[in-house]
Amino acid sequence: MSDAASLPPLSDLLATARVVALPLVTRFRGIDVREALLFEGPQGWTEFSPFAEYDDHEASAWLAAAIDFGWNAPPPALRNRIPVNATVPAVDPDSVPAVLARFPGCRTAKVKVAGSDETLAQDVARVRAVREAMGPEGRIRVDANGGWNVDEAEHAIHALAPFDLEYVEQPCASVEELAEIRRRTKYMGIPIAADESVRRADDPLAVAEAGAADLLVIKAQPLGGIRRALDIVARAGLPVVVSSALDTSVGIAMGAQLAASVPELGYDCGLGTASLLAADVTRYPLVPRDGAVDVRRVDPDPALLDRYAADEERTAWWLARLERCHAVLSESAAASPR
Repeated sequence: MSDAASLPPLSDLLATARVVALPLVTRFRGIDVREALLFEGPQGWTEFSPFAEYDDHEASAWLAAAIDFGWNAPPPALRNRIPVNATVPAVDPDSVPAVLARFPGCRTAKVKVAGSDETLAQDVARVRAVREAMGPEGRIRVDANGGWNVDEAEHAIHALAPFDLEYVEQPCASVEELAEIRRRTKYMGIPIAADESVRRADDPLAVAEAGAADLLVIKAQPLGGIRRALDIVARAGLPVVVSSALDTSVGIAMGAQLAASVPELGYDCGLGTASLLAADVTRYPLVPRDGAVDVRRVDPDPALLDRYAADEERTAWWLARLERCHAVLSESAAASPR
Protein backbone atom coordinates (compact mmCIF):
# COMPACT_ATOMS: atom_id res chain seq x y z
CA MET A 1 0.00 0.00 0.00
CA SER A 2 1.63 3.20 -1.14
CA ASP A 3 -0.34 5.74 0.88
CA ALA A 4 -3.03 6.04 3.50
CA ALA A 5 -5.72 6.68 0.89
CA SER A 6 -5.13 3.24 -0.70
CA LEU A 7 -5.54 1.38 2.59
CA PRO A 8 -9.15 0.32 3.23
CA PRO A 9 -10.49 1.03 6.71
CA LEU A 10 -10.19 -1.75 9.26
CA SER A 11 -13.98 -1.96 9.44
CA ASP A 12 -14.07 -3.12 5.80
CA LEU A 13 -11.75 -6.01 6.62
CA LEU A 14 -13.58 -6.98 9.79
CA ALA A 15 -16.98 -6.94 8.07
CA THR A 16 -16.32 -10.26 6.33
CA ALA A 17 -13.40 -11.65 8.37
CA ARG A 18 -13.50 -15.38 9.10
CA VAL A 19 -10.85 -17.35 10.99
CA VAL A 20 -10.44 -21.03 10.18
CA ALA A 21 -8.40 -23.87 11.67
CA LEU A 22 -7.72 -26.58 9.10
CA PRO A 23 -6.27 -29.99 10.06
CA LEU A 24 -3.22 -31.25 8.18
CA VAL A 25 -2.80 -34.69 6.69
CA THR A 26 0.58 -35.02 8.41
CA ARG A 27 2.54 -32.81 10.77
CA PHE A 28 4.31 -30.08 8.82
CA ARG A 29 6.53 -27.24 9.97
CA GLY A 30 5.84 -28.27 13.55
CA ILE A 31 2.05 -27.86 13.35
CA ASP A 32 -0.94 -30.17 12.97
CA VAL A 33 -3.51 -27.44 12.29
CA ARG A 34 -3.17 -24.48 9.92
CA GLU A 35 -4.95 -21.30 10.96
CA ALA A 36 -5.81 -18.50 8.54
CA LEU A 37 -7.92 -15.35 8.44
CA LEU A 38 -9.97 -14.75 5.29
CA PHE A 39 -11.88 -11.65 4.23
CA GLU A 40 -13.55 -10.38 1.07
CA GLY A 41 -12.61 -7.33 -0.97
CA PRO A 42 -14.01 -5.80 -4.17
CA GLN A 43 -11.93 -8.24 -6.25
CA GLY A 44 -12.91 -11.31 -4.21
CA TRP A 45 -11.79 -13.33 -1.21
CA THR A 46 -8.26 -13.03 0.08
CA GLU A 47 -6.09 -14.50 2.84
CA PHE A 48 -4.00 -13.22 5.76
CA SER A 49 -2.08 -16.12 7.30
CA PRO A 50 1.37 -15.26 8.69
CA PHE A 51 2.66 -17.98 10.99
CA ALA A 52 1.88 -17.45 14.66
CA GLU A 53 5.48 -16.72 15.71
CA TYR A 54 5.92 -13.79 13.31
CA ASP A 55 5.83 -10.34 14.90
CA ASP A 56 3.47 -7.59 13.78
CA HIS A 57 6.05 -5.86 11.58
CA GLU A 58 6.73 -9.03 9.59
CA ALA A 59 3.07 -10.03 9.56
CA SER A 60 2.01 -6.62 8.23
CA ALA A 61 3.58 -7.46 4.85
CA TRP A 62 1.22 -10.45 4.68
CA LEU A 63 -1.71 -8.13 5.34
CA ALA A 64 -0.55 -5.74 2.61
CA ALA A 65 -0.53 -8.71 0.23
CA ALA A 66 -4.01 -9.77 1.28
CA ILE A 67 -5.39 -6.27 0.76
CA ASP A 68 -3.66 -5.95 -2.61
CA PHE A 69 -5.18 -9.23 -3.80
CA GLY A 70 -8.65 -8.37 -2.48
CA TRP A 71 -8.80 -4.75 -3.62
CA ASN A 72 -6.74 -4.51 -6.83
CA ALA A 73 -7.08 -6.25 -10.16
CA PRO A 74 -4.13 -8.61 -10.73
CA PRO A 75 -1.46 -8.05 -13.41
CA PRO A 76 -2.06 -9.71 -16.77
CA ALA A 77 -1.69 -13.49 -16.70
CA LEU A 78 0.82 -15.04 -19.08
CA ARG A 79 -0.38 -18.60 -18.43
CA ASN A 80 -3.53 -20.22 -17.05
CA ARG A 81 -2.03 -23.31 -15.41
CA ILE A 82 1.03 -23.56 -13.17
CA PRO A 83 3.15 -26.75 -12.99
CA VAL A 84 3.77 -27.57 -9.33
CA ASN A 85 5.94 -29.82 -7.19
CA ALA A 86 4.92 -32.38 -4.60
CA THR A 87 5.97 -31.50 -1.05
CA VAL A 88 7.30 -34.28 1.18
CA PRO A 89 7.39 -33.39 4.89
CA ALA A 90 9.79 -35.00 7.36
CA VAL A 91 8.07 -38.39 7.17
CA ASP A 92 9.60 -41.83 7.43
CA PRO A 93 10.55 -43.52 4.13
CA ASP A 94 7.62 -45.93 4.24
CA SER A 95 5.20 -42.98 4.19
CA VAL A 96 6.68 -41.37 1.07
CA PRO A 97 4.50 -43.16 -1.54
CA ALA A 98 1.31 -42.10 0.25
CA VAL A 99 2.48 -38.49 0.39
CA LEU A 100 3.40 -38.43 -3.30
CA ALA A 101 0.02 -39.94 -4.20
CA ARG A 102 -1.61 -36.72 -3.00
CA PHE A 103 0.13 -34.85 -5.85
CA PRO A 104 -1.10 -36.59 -9.02
CA GLY A 105 0.95 -35.93 -12.12
CA CYS A 106 3.69 -33.96 -10.36
CA ARG A 107 7.10 -34.60 -11.91
CA THR A 108 9.03 -32.76 -9.17
CA ALA A 109 9.21 -33.30 -5.40
CA LYS A 110 10.52 -30.96 -2.72
CA VAL A 111 11.76 -32.92 0.29
CA LYS A 112 12.10 -31.37 3.74
CA VAL A 113 15.48 -32.05 5.38
CA ALA A 114 17.61 -30.72 8.28
CA GLY A 115 14.85 -30.87 10.87
CA SER A 116 16.02 -30.23 14.42
CA ASP A 117 14.86 -33.69 15.49
CA GLU A 118 16.11 -35.48 12.36
CA THR A 119 19.49 -36.95 11.49
CA LEU A 120 21.25 -36.75 8.14
CA ALA A 121 20.81 -40.51 7.83
CA GLN A 122 17.05 -40.02 8.09
CA ASP A 123 17.17 -37.28 5.47
CA VAL A 124 19.13 -39.53 3.12
CA ALA A 125 16.66 -42.38 3.63
CA ARG A 126 13.72 -40.07 2.89
CA VAL A 127 15.29 -38.65 -0.28
CA ARG A 128 16.24 -42.17 -1.39
CA ALA A 129 12.60 -43.25 -0.96
CA VAL A 130 11.43 -40.30 -3.05
CA ARG A 131 13.91 -41.15 -5.82
CA GLU A 132 12.79 -44.79 -5.79
CA ALA A 133 9.13 -43.76 -5.96
CA MET A 134 9.60 -41.17 -8.72
CA GLY A 135 12.11 -43.07 -10.83
CA PRO A 136 15.07 -41.58 -12.70
CA GLU A 137 12.91 -39.06 -14.61
CA GLY A 138 11.60 -37.34 -11.47
CA ARG A 139 13.13 -34.11 -10.22
CA ILE A 140 14.10 -33.82 -6.56
CA ARG A 141 14.87 -30.62 -4.68
CA VAL A 142 15.56 -30.50 -0.94
CA ASP A 143 14.68 -27.73 1.50
CA ALA A 144 16.72 -27.29 4.68
CA ASN A 145 14.99 -24.09 5.90
CA GLY A 146 18.40 -22.76 6.99
CA GLY A 147 18.91 -25.69 9.34
CA TRP A 148 22.59 -26.41 8.62
CA ASN A 149 25.79 -24.48 9.26
CA VAL A 150 28.22 -24.33 6.33
CA ASP A 151 30.18 -27.46 7.24
CA GLU A 152 26.99 -29.45 7.89
CA ALA A 153 25.54 -28.24 4.60
CA GLU A 154 28.64 -29.25 2.67
CA HIS A 155 28.57 -32.73 4.22
CA ALA A 156 24.82 -33.10 3.61
CA ILE A 157 24.98 -31.97 -0.01
CA HIS A 158 27.69 -34.55 -0.67
CA ALA A 159 25.54 -37.23 0.97
CA LEU A 160 22.45 -36.27 -1.03
CA ALA A 161 24.15 -35.61 -4.38
CA PRO A 162 23.82 -39.23 -5.61
CA PHE A 163 20.05 -38.69 -5.82
CA ASP A 164 20.49 -36.12 -8.63
CA LEU A 165 19.25 -32.97 -6.91
CA GLU A 166 17.62 -30.20 -8.93
CA TYR A 167 18.71 -27.69 -6.27
CA VAL A 168 19.17 -27.22 -2.52
CA GLU A 169 16.89 -24.64 -0.93
CA GLN A 170 18.16 -22.43 1.91
CA PRO A 171 20.84 -24.83 3.19
CA CYS A 172 22.11 -22.18 5.65
CA ALA A 173 20.46 -19.28 7.41
CA SER A 174 22.51 -16.20 6.53
CA VAL A 175 23.40 -14.62 3.20
CA GLU A 176 27.09 -14.92 4.08
CA GLU A 177 26.72 -18.65 4.74
CA LEU A 178 24.80 -19.15 1.51
CA ALA A 179 27.56 -17.44 -0.43
CA GLU A 180 30.17 -19.66 1.24
CA ILE A 181 28.34 -22.95 0.67
CA ARG A 182 27.66 -21.95 -2.94
CA ARG A 183 31.40 -21.32 -3.38
CA ARG A 184 32.36 -24.62 -1.75
CA THR A 185 29.94 -26.77 -3.77
CA LYS A 186 29.95 -24.93 -7.09
CA TYR A 187 32.04 -27.67 -8.71
CA MET A 188 29.22 -30.14 -8.01
CA GLY A 189 26.80 -28.30 -10.27
CA ILE A 190 23.92 -28.31 -7.75
CA PRO A 191 22.24 -24.88 -7.65
CA ILE A 192 21.58 -23.08 -4.37
CA ALA A 193 18.15 -21.50 -3.87
CA ALA A 194 17.27 -18.79 -1.35
CA ASP A 195 13.89 -18.63 0.42
CA GLU A 196 14.05 -17.23 3.96
CA SER A 197 16.91 -14.95 2.86
CA VAL A 198 14.41 -13.30 0.52
CA ARG A 199 11.05 -13.37 2.27
CA ARG A 200 12.30 -12.73 5.83
CA ALA A 201 15.03 -10.22 4.98
CA ASP A 202 14.97 -6.46 5.42
CA ASP A 203 16.52 -6.31 1.96
CA PRO A 204 15.16 -9.16 -0.21
CA LEU A 205 17.64 -8.30 -2.97
CA ALA A 206 20.73 -8.71 -0.77
CA VAL A 207 21.08 -12.41 -1.54
CA ALA A 208 21.14 -11.73 -5.29
CA GLU A 209 23.53 -8.81 -4.94
CA ALA A 210 25.90 -10.97 -2.87
CA GLY A 211 25.96 -13.74 -5.47
CA ALA A 212 24.75 -16.10 -2.74
CA ALA A 213 22.13 -18.01 -4.74
CA ASP A 214 21.44 -19.34 -8.21
CA LEU A 215 17.68 -18.88 -7.94
CA LEU A 216 15.11 -17.31 -5.62
CA VAL A 217 11.99 -18.76 -4.01
CA ILE A 218 9.29 -16.08 -4.13
CA LYS A 219 6.09 -16.02 -2.05
CA ALA A 220 3.34 -13.45 -2.54
CA GLN A 221 2.13 -13.04 1.05
CA PRO A 222 5.47 -12.56 2.86
CA LEU A 223 6.74 -10.16 0.20
CA GLY A 224 3.77 -7.79 0.47
CA GLY A 225 1.79 -8.86 -2.56
CA ILE A 226 1.97 -9.78 -6.20
CA ARG A 227 3.26 -6.45 -7.48
CA ARG A 228 6.05 -6.14 -4.94
CA ALA A 229 7.10 -9.73 -5.61
CA LEU A 230 7.19 -9.06 -9.37
CA ASP A 231 9.35 -5.99 -8.73
CA ILE A 232 11.82 -8.13 -6.74
CA VAL A 233 11.89 -10.70 -9.56
CA ALA A 234 12.64 -8.00 -12.12
CA ARG A 235 15.37 -6.37 -10.06
CA ALA A 236 17.05 -9.59 -8.89
CA GLY A 237 17.68 -10.90 -12.39
CA LEU A 238 17.67 -14.54 -11.23
CA PRO A 239 15.38 -17.47 -12.07
CA VAL A 240 12.54 -17.90 -9.58
CA VAL A 241 10.28 -20.54 -8.11
CA VAL A 242 6.92 -19.25 -6.88
CA SER A 243 5.86 -20.99 -3.69
CA SER A 244 3.24 -20.86 -0.95
CA ALA A 245 3.28 -20.86 2.82
CA LEU A 246 0.86 -23.73 3.51
CA ASP A 247 -2.04 -21.49 2.51
CA THR A 248 -5.69 -22.36 2.08
CA SER A 249 -6.86 -22.50 -1.52
CA VAL A 250 -7.68 -18.80 -1.25
CA GLY A 251 -4.02 -18.02 -0.55
CA ILE A 252 -2.86 -20.51 -3.19
CA ALA A 253 -4.93 -18.51 -5.71
CA MET A 254 -2.81 -15.45 -4.88
CA GLY A 255 0.39 -17.42 -5.43
CA ALA A 256 -0.92 -18.88 -8.68
CA GLN A 257 -1.71 -15.39 -9.95
CA LEU A 258 1.84 -14.32 -9.11
CA ALA A 259 3.25 -17.34 -10.96
CA ALA A 260 0.99 -16.57 -13.92
CA SER A 261 2.48 -13.06 -14.11
CA VAL A 262 6.19 -13.94 -13.88
CA PRO A 263 7.76 -13.41 -17.32
CA GLU A 264 9.85 -16.59 -17.25
CA LEU A 265 8.92 -19.64 -15.20
CA GLY A 266 11.51 -22.34 -15.72
CA TYR A 267 10.85 -24.39 -12.58
CA ASP A 268 7.82 -26.22 -11.21
CA CYS A 269 6.32 -24.11 -8.44
CA GLY A 270 5.61 -24.88 -4.79
CA LEU A 271 1.88 -24.18 -5.07
CA GLY A 272 0.53 -27.67 -4.51
CA THR A 273 0.54 -27.50 -0.72
CA ALA A 274 -3.25 -27.49 -0.35
CA SER A 275 -2.80 -31.24 -0.81
CA LEU A 276 -1.22 -31.30 2.66
CA LEU A 277 -4.49 -30.05 4.18
CA ALA A 278 -7.03 -32.60 5.39
CA ALA A 279 -9.73 -29.95 4.87
CA ASP A 280 -10.05 -26.70 2.95
CA VAL A 281 -12.43 -23.74 2.78
CA THR A 282 -13.80 -24.63 -0.67
CA ARG A 283 -15.31 -27.68 -2.26
CA TYR A 284 -13.17 -26.99 -5.33
CA PRO A 285 -9.67 -26.71 -3.83
CA LEU A 286 -6.62 -25.61 -5.78
CA VAL A 287 -4.83 -28.94 -5.68
CA PRO A 288 -2.71 -30.46 -8.45
CA ARG A 289 -4.40 -32.05 -11.44
CA ASP A 290 -2.05 -33.59 -13.98
CA GLY A 291 0.83 -31.93 -12.15
CA ALA A 292 -0.50 -28.36 -12.25
CA VAL A 293 -2.92 -25.96 -10.55
CA ASP A 294 -5.30 -23.60 -12.31
CA VAL A 295 -5.01 -19.82 -12.19
CA ARG A 296 -8.37 -18.74 -10.76
CA ARG A 297 -9.92 -17.05 -7.76
CA VAL A 298 -11.47 -19.15 -5.01
CA ASP A 299 -14.71 -18.46 -3.18
CA PRO A 300 -15.00 -20.12 0.24
CA ASP A 301 -17.98 -22.32 0.95
CA PRO A 302 -20.03 -20.84 3.85
CA ALA A 303 -20.67 -24.31 5.26
CA LEU A 304 -16.95 -25.11 5.32
CA LEU A 305 -16.15 -21.74 6.92
CA ASP A 306 -18.59 -22.70 9.68
CA ARG A 307 -17.37 -26.29 10.01
CA TYR A 308 -13.72 -25.31 10.38
CA ALA A 309 -14.18 -22.04 12.23
CA ALA A 310 -11.52 -21.44 14.87
CA ASP A 311 -12.67 -21.32 18.48
CA GLU A 312 -13.51 -18.03 20.17
CA GLU A 313 -10.10 -17.60 21.75
CA ARG A 314 -8.16 -18.14 18.50
CA THR A 315 -10.61 -16.02 16.53
CA ALA A 316 -10.13 -13.15 18.98
CA TRP A 317 -6.34 -13.60 18.73
CA TRP A 318 -6.42 -13.32 14.93
CA LEU A 319 -8.78 -10.35 14.87
CA ALA A 320 -6.55 -8.50 17.35
CA ARG A 321 -3.54 -9.33 15.19
CA LEU A 322 -5.37 -8.04 12.12
CA GLU A 323 -6.07 -4.76 13.92
CA ARG A 324 -2.44 -4.34 15.02
CA CYS A 325 -1.05 -5.10 11.55
CA HIS A 326 -3.53 -2.70 9.97
CA ALA A 327 -2.21 -0.04 12.35
CA VAL A 328 1.37 -0.83 11.26
CA LEU A 329 0.38 -0.34 7.61
CA SER A 330 -1.45 2.90 8.45
CA GLU A 331 1.58 4.29 10.26
CA SER A 332 3.89 3.25 7.43
CA ALA A 333 1.65 4.82 4.80
CA ALA A 334 1.38 8.04 6.81
CA ALA A 335 5.17 8.24 7.11
CA SER A 336 5.84 7.60 3.41
CA PRO A 337 6.77 10.62 1.28
CA ARG A 338 3.99 11.71 -1.02
